Amino acid sequence: MICSRIQRAVSRSVDSHFKRELANIKEGGTFKTERIIEGKQGVLVKVEGSDNKVLNFCANNYLGLSSHPEVIAAGVAALKSHGAGLSSVRFICGTTDIHKTLEQKIAQFHGMEDAILYAACFDANGGIFEVLAGEEDAIISDELNHASIIDGIRLSKARRMRFKHMDVSDLEAKLKEAGDARHRVIVTDGVFSMDGDVAPLKEISALAEKYDAILFLDECHATGFFGKTGRGTEEALGLTKKVDIVNSTLGKALGGSMGGYTTGPKPLIDLLRQRSRPYLFSNSLAPSIVGSSIKVLDMLMNDSSFVGSLQANVSHFRSEMGKLGYSVLGNETHPICPVLLGDARLASTMADEMLQMGIYVIGFSYPVVPKGKARIRVQLSAAHTKEQIDEAIMAFGKVGKKLGVI
Repeated sequence: MICSRIQRAVSRSVDSHFKRELANIKEGGTFKTERIIEGKQGVLVKVEGSDNKVLNFCANNYLGLSSHPEVIAAGVAALKSHGAGLSSVRFICGTTDIHKTLEQKIAQFHGMEDAILYAACFDANGGIFEVLAGEEDAIISDELNHASIIDGIRLSKARRMRFKHMDVSDLEAKLKEAGDARHRVIVTDGVFSMDGDVAPLKEISALAEKYDAILFLDECHATGFFGKTGRGTEEALGLTKKVDIVNSTLGKALGGSMGGYTTGPKPLIDLLRQRSRPYLFSNSLAPSIVGSSIKVLDMLMNDSSFVGSLQANVSHFRSEMGKLGYSVLGNETHPICPVLLGDARLASTMADEMLQMGIYVIGFSYPVVPKGKARIRVQLSAAHTKEQIDEAIMAFGKVGKKLGVI
C-alpha cells in the first residue's frame, strides 16, 4: 500500500512537470497540432471537421506518386503474394525475393554496387556511423544536418566535428585539424529540408578527394526528383565523380510510404548487414511497401517527365511569390519553398488562415527551425496544376495583407 501511494505521488509529480512543459510550449507559440486527413494523401485532401477538400502544399509527395494507381496496384499485388508482413528481422526469416529486388533497383538507380533497406531513413542514419567510423577516425558534419544524422553520429566512437553550414573553407580547416585520423568522413545533406538550400557538393567532393576523405550524402529531399532525371544532388550539380555513400528514403518522392536505405560499396553494405543495429533488430519492410517502391523505381527509370513538370511548378510559384513581396528561401530550382515570416505565432496564425481559404500549409518554428526563423514551408508537387498553384498564391496575397506581412 505504501509503495502504491509513492508511485501515485511520483506519477502526479511527473504529470505536473509534463503539463508545465506543454504550457511553456504553448506560451511560446510553438505548440504543434496534428490535423487529421480523411482518406488518401494527394494534391487534394479532406481534413477532419471540414466539409470540402483543400489543396495540399506541405507534403513530401514531390512527384505525386503517393496515391498513384499503378503504385497502389503494385502494393496490393505484393500484399497478396507475400502477405501483410514477415514477422521477422532480415537475417532470421525476413528476407524475401522482392526485398532483394528492391535493393538491387536502388543500387542501379544511384549507380552504386549494392544497397540495404531499413524501416526508415532515420534508422539508416542511426545505423551507419557506428559501423563506418571508430575511435581512430573523425566525422566532420555540416552543423545543420538532419536530426537523424546528428543522432547517428552520436552513436559512433569517432571524433565528432562540425563545420559551418555549407562553408567549404571551414570544412577544409576541420579536415586539416583531423589530419591525424585514420579515416575522415564528411557528412552532409544534399538538400537541407528546412531551408531548401543545396550543399555545394562540387566543392565538398573536391575537398574529399584532396584529403582522401569518405563523402556521405543524405538525399531524402532530392532522390527521385532533383536533377534532370531525378538522380539527386549529384546530377543536379553536375558532379562527375560519385559520392561514396548515399542514404535516402522511400517515404517522400518514391511513393511516400515508409522505409530508408543506404547504398554504396558492396563491402560496406555487407558489413552493415552484420553490424548495423537498426537493421539487425528491426522487422523487415512490409511487402506492400516493397512492391509499391519497386514500381516507383521502374517508373522513374523509364520516364523522367515527372521531373520536368515539377520544375515548371517551382519556377512559377517562386516567381509569383517574389512579386507579392514575400521572401522565399532555398535553392531556386528546388520544390521546398520556405516562406520566411520570422515570428512563430504569426506562422501558426497564417497557416490557420490559409486553411480557411482552402490551402493546407503548416507553420514551422523552434525547435524545428532556429528561433526568429519561423516560416511556412511550401512544397510543390509535379501533380499540382498551374491553376492550383495560382490559387495558393492568391491566398498568400490575401492572408499576407490581412496579417500585415506584405
